[in-house]
Amino acid sequence: MKFLQHFKGSKKFISNLRKVSFWLSLITVFLVVFDLGFRKSPQTATFLITFYMYALMLGCISIGLRYLLSEGRPGIKVRIIDLILLTLFLFLLFLKSGILSDTVGLITFFNKKGWLYLALFLYFTREFSSLKIDFNRQYLNPAQLFVASFLLIILLGTFLLLLPNATYTGISLVDALFTSTSSVCVTGLIVVDTGSYFTPFGQNIILVLIQIGGIGIMTFASYFSYFFRGQSSYEIQLTMKDMTNSEKIGEVFSVLKKIILITFIIEFIGAVLIFLSLDKNILTSIGDRIFFSVFHAISGFCNAGFSTLENNLFEPEFRFNYPLHLIIAVLFILGGLGFPIVMNIIGYLKHLLVNRILPPSLKKIHIPWIININTKIVIVTTSILLLLGTLFFYILEYNNTLYIHSEYGKIVTAFFGAATPRTAGFNSVDTSALNFTTLMLIFLLMWIGASPASTGGGIKTSTFAIATLNFISLAKGKNRIEIYRREIADVSVRRSFAIISLSFLVIGMSIMLIVAFEPEQTLLKIAFESFSAYSTVGLSMGLTASLNDASKMVLIATMFIGRVSMLTILIALMRRVKHLNYKYPTEEILIN
Repeated sequence: MKFLQHFKGSKKFISNLRKVSFWLSLITVFLVVFDLGFRKSPQTATFLITFYMYALMLGCISIGLRYLLSEGRPGIKVRIIDLILLTLFLFLLFLKSGILSDTVGLITFFNKKGWLYLALFLYFTREFSSLKIDFNRQYLNPAQLFVASFLLIILLGTFLLLLPNATYTGISLVDALFTSTSSVCVTGLIVVDTGSYFTPFGQNIILVLIQIGGIGIMTFASYFSYFFRGQSSYEIQLTMKDMTNSEKIGEVFSVLKKIILITFIIEFIGAVLIFLSLDKNILTSIGDRIFFSVFHAISGFCNAGFSTLENNLFEPEFRFNYPLHLIIAVLFILGGLGFPIVMNIIGYLKHLLVNRILPPSLKKIHIPWIININTKIVIVTTSILLLLGTLFFYILEYNNTLYIHSEYGKIVTAFFGAATPRTAGFNSVDTSALNFTTLMLIFLLMWIGASPASTGGGIKTSTFAIATLNFISLAKGKNRIEIYRREIADVSVRRSFAIISLSFLVIGMSIMLIVAFEPEQTLLKIAFESFSAYSTVGLSMGLTASLNDASKMVLIATMFIGRVSMLTILIALMRRVKHLNYKYPTEEILIN
């Protein structure tokens, strides 16, 4: 007790204890990567298990000592999480040390290395989130941080995919980089078959990269850092305000929490529904059905388009599973709407529930009806694109790719075929067999893409809507854009046309370079790949795997630019001009 009293309240000792625990957890993570990624001798495997046990034991001691020595106490939520973690750590320690008898079914279930890896990962997450990480916006602005975070995850993913145990026969550096970029940028273009080329370890790496790429590593890191530390610097709050499009700096972490919760809840519900839609005769193992469901739920909501099936959803056994197609379609449509829109819709549903459905006796608070103009524009534009896209796809492909389906199947497949080009990347028909007119429709849908602040790409629905409203306004002789009794800000109009111009520039350069590197390929297939890569769609006419390394590098750059936005890259590279206190005379330029 005297020993504890001597160190109680010592900030330096607690800080050093936290740092030591963090480095221990980091070393353990590296060892787990080595354990999973390389083939080992039995002696090495035994040593690693022993090290993991000591690491967990020291982790328990470190967390416990910080509670004993710190003068303050973390919030109740942090204490609950720490209690759960410590319980899991101690349970695994007792189980692995033989203190608990391995005769009960529940204990047998937990006596697997996967639970040990999970505990070690949670230990690292806990310690990493406790670190105080600040940065100066004068040296690293939000755009630079956003671009750098994606680059870092892509490089890390490339390294992990190059590990011997990630693939069955090995993979080249360019193919690993391509797969990692496609995963993080939630594109879905593949150079090797995901299901047969990558081991379960490799497929899990891809799954994690998709999840991180869909939400953003900064979202995870910032929220969990705030959760465990209970505070955050003003610089980080300003940065995350820009990244999350929050209206107020005080609601930044509330928005981050909602983004993470909404993502996991929708993915969980999607995985359950997918699991129920599967035929037990096709995937006989319950473990295979669970992994299939989780993989496609995450890939669907994140608009990644990755599948463990060789021919995606066009696989013969899954081609006519219409409930599966509809579930995945709903997932990537929700993911493509954007988190602000989904949260606004949830707020409106709360309004309906509380103010319209519940009896007056149960109403404790009035929830206002707030559907903002962004939600209206996105919902209307998305609905029009889905409706017209489905109609045209149905008419154009009725006697072609839809011929093998029933009337109900034709409608579902047409709906899926119209929804997936808007950055989802799943295919339930043979893309290379589509009519030329249908391909032109898909070009347009790919270019438009999903909505702002979503897991999808493209120029975005709101950009397309503003451009359409602009030429309608000009045709009517108006000098401003008005919609829903609101005037669109000039900065939004300028940003929209900058994004459109830059999209054509990037796609054009991509097509030109690949044509130079692949002169034997047709322009249609090359253009399709470039549009698909820029809009992070993932649809392909079968050209991706046959491209040479130079063309793959072009597509890698195109996918990356499409995900982070060329405008964001320019903002990251150029210093922002400070507000100027002067204004030049206005002149009109001849346009038409």
